[in-house]
Amino acid sequence: MNKATNITWHEGHVDRADREALLKQRGATLWFTGLSAAGKSTFAFTLEHALVQRGRLAYVLDGDNIRHGLNKNLGFSAADREENIRRIGEVAKLFADAGLLVMTSFISPYRRDRDAARALHESAGLPFIEVHVATPISTCETRDPKGLYKKARAGELKNFTGIDDPYEPPLRAEMTIDATTVSPQAGAELLLAYLESQGLVKPA
Repeated sequence: MNKATNITWHEGHVDRADREALLKQRGATLWFTGLSAAGKSTFAFTLEHALVQRGRLAYVLDGDNIRHGLNKNLGFSAADREENIRRIGEVAKLFADAGLLVMTSFISPYRRDRDAARALHESAGLPFIEVHVATPISTCETRDPKGLYKKARAGELKNFTGIDDPYEPPLRAEMTIDATTVSPQAGAELLLAYLESQGLVKPA
């Protein structure tokens, strides 16, 4: 519900088809979700690089990076996580509407919040591709590049997904990747093949 009143939606003189014709591509959101250290950002940034090399305009919205700016006023409570994902869903929709291939890399642990982001895109006629980076927690803890699992296990870090906060895996993800067995490069190839199959990227 909008708190603001007396506001009106203004239609511009350039529509989505005009922007897509300019960029010679269709906009879409690839929503990477999974546990901390699952490999979401690595897969997303590797795919971004591969797309740009192909001459496609792509951009990654990374969870940690976004919390340095747009969402720096949010913590990790359930309410803050919900607002974090709500904002990113809206931003991703804008990027996709502008004609970009946008990758979001967020734990986004709650199914309801991810489904809301999907519904937002679908209501606007924009492709939404949920990518579950289903790396097991045992692998994530072994990787643990930021030492967060160690802190969470020691009780020094509260509301940590997979330890004392839940993670609800997707029920209908378009793609599932496990970083235990799939390298970033192989993952990017799988994702590119999927994008090609959906007509979002032309074959190389």
